[in-house]
Amino acid sequence: MWAPDKFNAPPLKMDSRYTSTAGIGDLNQLSAAIPATRVEVSVSCRNLLDRDTFSKSDPICVLYVQGVGNKEWREFGRTEVIDNTLNPDFVRKFILDYFFEERENLRFDLYDVDSKSPNLSKHDFLGQVFCTLGEIVGSQGSRLEKPIVGIPGKKCGTIILTAEELNCCRDAVLMQFCANKLDKKDFFGKSDPFLVFYRSNEDGSFTICHKTEVVKNTLNPVWQAFKISVRALCNGDYDRTIKIEVYDWDRDGRYEKLGLRMRILLARFTCFSTVLLSMDFISPHPLLLSVMNPKKKGKKKKYINSGTVTLLSFLVETEVSFLDYIKGGTQINFTVAIDFTASNGNPAQPTSLHYMNPYQLNAYGMALKAVGEIVQDYDSDKMFPALGFGAKLPPDGRISHEFALNGNPQNPYCDGIEGVMEAYYRSLKSVQLYGPTNFAPVINHVARYASSVKDGSQYFVLLIVTDGVISDMAQTKESIVNASKLPMSIIIVGVGPAEFDAMVELDGDDVRVSSRGKYAERDIVQFVPFRDYIDRSGNHILSMARLAKDVLAEIPEQFLSYMRAHGVKPSPAPPPYTPPTHVLQTQI
Repeated sequence: MWAPDKFNAPPLKMDSRYTSTAGIGDLNQLSAAIPATRVEVSVSCRNLLDRDTFSKSDPICVLYVQGVGNKEWREFGRTEVIDNTLNPDFVRKFILDYFFEERENLRFDLYDVDSKSPNLSKHDFLGQVFCTLGEIVGSQGSRLEKPIVGIPGKKCGTIILTAEELNCCRDAVLMQFCANKLDKKDFFGKSDPFLVFYRSNEDGSFTICHKTEVVKNTLNPVWQAFKISVRALCNGDYDRTIKIEVYDWDRDGRYEKLGLRMRILLARFTCFSTVLLSMDFISPHPLLLSVMNPKKKGKKKKYINSGTVTLLSFLVETEVSFLDYIKGGTQINFTVAIDFTASNGNPAQPTSLHYMNPYQLNAYGMALKAVGEIVQDYDSDKMFPALGFGAKLPPDGRISHEFALNGNPQNPYCDGIEGVMEAYYRSLKSVQLYGPTNFAPVINHVARYASSVKDGSQYFVLLIVTDGVISDMAQTKESIVNASKLPMSIIIVGVGPAEFDAMVELDGDDVRVSSRGKYAERDIVQFVPFRDYIDRSGNHILSMARLAKDVLAEIPEQFLSYMRAHGVKPSPAPPPYTPPTHVLQTQI
């Protein structure tokens, strides 16, 4: 039972951008922008410790989030108190900003409330659970069960954490328009018409939200079909009016209205989702919209219109998100490839990029840990292939550009990111750094696996950490072009002081990578030099967080670009968890 009067905690003082259930963004100095995705975390517990003598415990859950820089835990919010139960299902939720590219550490503390005091030290501690938001989201059905710990020698029960993407309008509208017999506005030609769309605001004003392309020198234009989110078009409110205006474009940048204020209620369209909209239920000719020019109408008694605009097609569809695929069971497979070329320097020397400093991670270790600790939350078995390239291997000194760090080519998998780190350090002691710096073999290695799983159940991320200029540029480009058709992304982190100009070309942000006249199907490469992320104060934790945020930011969109291009839909999420009947009866 909920007893709000028993424990009335004061509201938290949060960033003004958020409500009282603010996002982690206001606690994270790296996150200046409000993310597009917010998730709601529900908390349930089973078999909590009983701290009351004549009844059961009266539990409350307190959520803490951890800052990136100083690792300080700060209280985020509290659930309500539920009286007299060891199996609470809390009604009050935690609303969190979700960033795929960041490791968002969470701590859930549980207390048995004994008074109205908001001071937690005055209540009995029932245990705690540590996890990341990604770990909750990445679990099957976005439902994570973990044992509650914190009291030595006691079984403290289990916590059940469920994440759900907040309901928001994710509809998009695909529309196409044409016009007929528009007014002629150009002296030496016809007109260069385009459409401008505005959404209405609560105060009666209008805000521009879309422009079509200009169709040159015609009075009968057919504009390209375009897609716009319903949020952009009408803030998700299907009853809002949108306004369409028709303009004639001029070379000097000026443009003239061909007609004013064709208003369309979007609600009239949303009842239909066929490719060719039929609106005979509304009026005899609903698709044909007259372009009216009030000035001409006032001057000419026989004025009818300045042409017509026709809505050729209208389709409403729901945009799927990265989380839809994760909730449907898609796994992120993470592979690392480490540069063991001689240009890194002798690992036994402090000047080497591979130097194993007993007090802190080297640049390779920081890159592996920063990216790996986030990606591992989205892989159920957390077994990661770890490869090396550019080294001579024992016992015969064979040069390899695709060897298993754990020494087992038939099974190169390591247990979690910590297992990857251990295999990396062992390899440094057994292999001889050599060269050259070839990327194509490790890219092709991952591509072979990705090519066998194209149903959306798996997506592959390859992290390459390197210190130097690439030696097999032509082959690497060809490998990237071929891999762009597959469910995979490539992250390249450059360490050390070298110039990485060639890597920018592989990134493909400005010009898509090509090989032998063939362009990559999509952008799958993200390159960053690690030196750009080193914190000036020497805070390596902050350096790692900055690196992970930037290199992983593009992964969700690259993931979605593959799924869209290949028509892969997310699998249905598992049905929501229903407590056993005996548990419900216990709570009642």
